[in-house]
Amino acid sequence: MATFTMRSPLPASAEEVYAWYSRPGAFLRLQPPWESVQVVGTEGRFGTAGHRVTVRTPMLGPIHTTWVAELFDFEPGRGFKDRQLKGPFAEWLHIHRFIPDGPNSSFCEDEIHYRLPMGGLGRLFGGGMVKKRLEKMFTHRHALTASDLRRHVPFRDRPRMKIAITGSRGFVGSELVLFLLTGGHSVVRLVSGKVPEPPPDDGTQYVAWDPQAPLDPAVLDGCDAVIHLAGDNIGDGRWTASKKKRILESRSIPTRHLANALASLPPERQPKVLVSASGISITGDVGDEIRTEDSTEGKGFLADVCRAWEAATEPAASAGVRVVKFRLGIVLSPQEGALGKQLFAFKAGAGAVLGSGQQWLPWITRDDLIGALHFCLMNETIQGPVNAVGPNPVTNHTFTKTLGRVLSRPAFFWLPEFALKAAFGQIANEALLASTRAVPQKLLESGFAFEEPELEKALSDMLGR
Repeated sequence: MATFTMRSPLPASAEEVYAWYSRPGAFLRLQPPWESVQVVGTEGRFGTAGHRVTVRTPMLGPIHTTWVAELFDFEPGRGFKDRQLKGPFAEWLHIHRFIPDGPNSSFCEDEIHYRLPMGGLGRLFGGGMVKKRLEKMFTHRHALTASDLRRHVPFRDRPRMKIAITGSRGFVGSELVLFLLTGGHSVVRLVSGKVPEPPPDDGTQYVAWDPQAPLDPAVLDGCDAVIHLAGDNIGDGRWTASKKKRILESRSIPTRHLANALASLPPERQPKVLVSASGISITGDVGDEIRTEDSTEGKGFLADVCRAWEAATEPAASAGVRVVKFRLGIVLSPQEGALGKQLFAFKAGAGAVLGSGQQWLPWITRDDLIGALHFCLMNETIQGPVNAVGPNPVTNHTFTKTLGRVLSRPAFFWLPEFALKAAFGQIANEALLASTRAVPQKLLESGFAFEEPELEKALSDMLGR
C-alpha cells in the first residue's frame, strides 16, 4: 500500500475551510484545469452517511474511467474521508484533515493510501506516474483553495448574496458560479432556451429568459446583485454582415433589457449592483501606448460594439444601481478561449508568432478574472469602467515564445499578416493583430491582488507544468 501526503497553510479557520468543502460545487472547483472531470451522479448530501459521488475522469490520454467515491466519517470543522467503491485503483482511502492554527488560519492535509492494480507490475509501470499526477493535482488543489479563501475572507462578515448571472454556462461563468457557491453565496442562472435539468451537485436555481425580449423585473426581485456575461462568441466564424449584427445585438439588446428591468423595480427591491461585461477592445488598436480606464476610447467595429454595450447599462445607473463596466481582456484557460484554441498546435510544435508579433496582448487568467469580478461585486466604491486585465501585458512574440517554453516545444513558425487576413477576414485586424496595451489601474488602486501576475508562472500552473 502506497501513501501520499501533502499539507499546506490556509488563510482561514478550520471551520471555514470545512464549510468551503461542504458547499455545492466544491468538488468541481478543485479539479485541475488541465483535466476534464465530469460529475455524472450524486447520492445523499455532504456530511451525511451514504454520500456518494460518481465522476468520469481521464485515465491516459483520451481514455476515461468511471470513479465512484463514498464520503464518510465526517467531523465538522475538522475533516472527512472518502474511499473508492469503483474505479482504477485496487484500493483508495483519502483522509481530508483541516488542522486549526489560530482563529483565522489552519492547515489542509490530504493523506491518501492507495494500491495500484496488477500488483508489482502495476507499481513498476504506474507507480511513478501516479505519484507525479497526485503531486500536480494536490499542489493545484491546495493553491486554489488558499486563493479562493483569500478572496472571500476579507468579506467574511458581510451577508452572503443572492446573485443573478447570465452566461453562467460559459467558460468564465461556469467557474464563477462554483467560486460563488463555495463562498456561501446563492446563484440564480438566467438561461436562454429551455431550462435544463440541473446537473448533479449544481446548487443553483435556473430561470428561463429570452435575451432579445424585455425581462420581467420580478425575476430580479430579491436578488442582491446581477452579473451579466452573455454574448455571442466573436471568434466563432468569419465576420459576415449577419455575424456582426449578432455580435452587436447579442450584447446591446440583452444589456438594455436587464438595465430596464433593474430600473423598473422599487429602490428597496433593486439589486444594488450590476456588473456588466464589456471588452478591452474599446481602447482600439493603440500600438505601444499604455491605456487605463481614463484613456480615450478607440475606433473600429469592436470598439463601437463595446460603446453600445456599455451605453445599454445607463437605465440601471440612472435608477441608482451601482454599475461596473467590466472590460474583459484575453482570458487564459486551457479549456476554452484563445489559449484553448492554440494548445493543440503548440503541443504539436507548430506554435506561431502572429503578424509582426509586436502587438500587445492584455491577458488575465480565468481565476484572477473571477477574483476581480468578485472584488468589484463586493467593493462598494468601484463603479464605471474597470479594465479586467492582468498588470503585465506582453507582446504576441513574448506570449508565443513563453507558451512554447512552458510546453517544452519549439515555437518558431510565423504567420504573416496577409495570411491571417485571408483566413479570418476583419477579425484578424481587430482581434489577432490589434495592439492593446491596457493595464488594470482601477483594480490596483482599489487594492486588488493578482494571484498570477506573471505570464510564465500563470501558464505553468494552469497547464500543470
